[in-house]
Amino acid sequence: MDNLNDNAAASPVSEPRKQKKKKVLLMGKSGSGKSSMRSIIFSNYVAKDTRRLGATIDVDLSSVKFLGNLTLNLWDCGGQDAFMENYLSQQRQHVFSNVGVLIYVFDIESRDLERDLHTYRSIIAALGQYSPNSSVYILVHKMDLVVPSQREDIYNERVAVIREKSDDFVPVPFATSIWDQSLYKAWAEIIHDLVPNLDQIEQHLGDLGKLIMAEEVLLFERSSFLVVSSWCSEIGALNPTSDRFERFSNIIKNFKQTTSRYTGTPKSAEQFALMELKLINFSLFVIKFTTNTYLAVILPPGEERFNLAMENCYIARKNFEDLDSPARKSADRGATSASTEA
Repeated sequence: MDNLNDNAAASPVSEPRKQKKKKVLLMGKSGSGKSSMRSIIFSNYVAKDTRRLGATIDVDLSSVKFLGNLTLNLWDCGGQDAFMENYLSQQRQHVFSNVGVLIYVFDIESRDLERDLHTYRSIIAALGQYSPNSSVYILVHKMDLVVPSQREDIYNERVAVIREKSDDFVPVPFATSIWDQSLYKAWAEIIHDLVPNLDQIEQHLGDLGKLIMAEEVLLFERSSFLVVSSWCSEIGALNPTSDRFERFSNIIKNFKQTTSRYTGTPKSAEQFALMELKLINFSLFVIKFTTNTYLAVILPPGEERFNLAMENCYIARKNFEDLDSPARKSADRGATSASTEA
């Protein structure tokens, strides 16, 4: 098998990149599940632990680093009526200016849909006034509470009504629950759309996958274990389990939670550097890849193929590290765009 360094000369050294900050509004009525999903995705909670979370008071601000050059400024906005009215009046410009993404959560079990839609419509109007180019994602949440045979119809009906209230925005909808992998699917696609150098990452990942003759290669963000990018071969594309990436994220997050409980390490700690799985039909390994990522590789069975693939992935680290590093300042460069964006 060729060594990845053989192709290094053909890959131009990427220019230092500007750091990107994205303001993300997480909104929805009180009790819709906003803080629970945020805690699961970004704070390594498991679903049952979110029961002890209290209501969000006003705006809970946090910065979440994704790879080296993307930081999400996440505004978890309390959904009580008094707070919503305040966002839309006194704090209108402050809250809705320079927004990159609005994630609006609808509780599928809400008993006052008309009022929820009225509030959403007011939020959309404010967003259109101050951030008309932002992206909008709709999470129709707590779908586990709906009878399985009715979920698709109820979800489609709800999405159709929401879209009618979205003005010039074209919201991207997801059906979600904290009790399954649907939450990871939604957030992974949101993050996927925000990564600024995604085209380079995908090209490198594809080159690596072909080189090591993998069936699938997945690149995960370190702390959330959301899939940043993926590549699959023609054989990998035949896999009938369409939500396997989200299932994988969910499994690893639960594994890290268990490891933390029994070792006493923080939930956000690294906790493992290598995981191997060798079965009759396939082999898999997960390695700590770059500063902010893990790499999962799925291969046909075979010890020699497995060892060569892992060695080439370790060699490939330096080709990915530049994509996973923040912008470098030099004497002739001023502040990055991070200092100018809200």
